[in-house]
Formats: sequence, structure tokens, C-alpha cells
Amino acid sequence: MPTTRCPCLSGQTYDQCCGRLHRGELLAPTAELLMRSRFSAYAVGDVDYLRWTWHSTTRPGDLELDMDVRWYRLDILDTSRGGIGGTEGTVTFRAWYRSDRGAGSQHEVSRFVREAGAWVYLDGAAEQGVACRSDH
Repeated sequence: MPTTRCPCLSGQTYDQCCGRLHRGELLAPTAELLMRSRFSAYAVGDVDYLRWTWHSTTRPGDLELDMDVRWYRLDILDTSRGGIGGTEGTVTFRAWYRSDRGAGSQHEVSRFVREAGAWVYLDGAAEQGVACRSDH
């Protein structure tokens, strides 16, 4: 995987991009980069990274990924705040997937905050009426 394209579609290899965050070599400097690295964690099945970057008050007690779902594309639609010096921000995205049950996407507005100096995922709300699913 080190020389394959990063799932977040940055144009870099996984090893140069989200792999560095997943290995703990650096922290995401912005909410958007944390969102991208979390998408990549779903794509590569890195549950530990997902739990580590989830806010302590909203983190699920147990997290299991559906290994039949393949996340393959992330579109960042909007960001608000969440910069290098910020303490909170939102990222609106659409994440595309395929599974044995068909293909579709998840459209969400995610909230991020800093906890102990690091960006973490707080929670998200699915956009009403825009999630899609295709069974062909």
C-alpha cells in the first residue's frame, strides 16, 4: 500500500499522505485534513486511527467496520473554519462506496474540534434528501 494512491485523492501516495497520520508520525493540521485521513482510515480499515481521532465524549464504545463496503472516493464540498490556528470547524463531504448490495454515497456535515491540542471528529449530520444509493 505505501506506493499506491492515497484514498483521500490528494494525488500523493498513501505513504506520503494519510499513511503518515495513521502511523502517528504527525497530527492533521486542519479539520479538512483530519476528515481526509479519517476517510482513508475507513478505506483501509484502520479502526484504531478512527477511534483515536474521535472526540472522547462521542466516541463509540465499540467500532466495527463493514468489510464488505469499499470506500473509494471523497468529495470535499465545503469547509468552515477548522484552520491551523482554529479550535472548531465543519467539513461538508460526500463519500462514495461500493458493496455487494450496490453502490451509493454518504453526504454529511461533520463537526471537528481540538481536544488536547489535536483535531478530532465530534459528530456529523447526514444531509437530508441528498444521500443516494444505486443498486446497479
